[in-house]
Amino acid sequence: MEEILNLLPLLLPIVLIDFILRIYCVIDIFKVDRVVKGGNKIIWALVCGLINFGWVVYLIIGKDE
Repeated sequence: MEEILNLLPLLLPIVLIDFILRIYCVIDIFKVDRVVKGGNKIIWALVCGLINFGWVVYLIIGKDE
């Protein structure tokens, strides 16, 4: 238990950044003018929201600009 408490200050910023980027990507997906690969915004939102670091996949290959 003490080991986890020692690692908490290091892990908290990573978890917070991951959470913020997930929310950013889901909001970005559902913008009216956004076009995503495959054309299915719901699938991309699930990828970003449920898969660990799915937002990285969306940011790299999901946007169709």
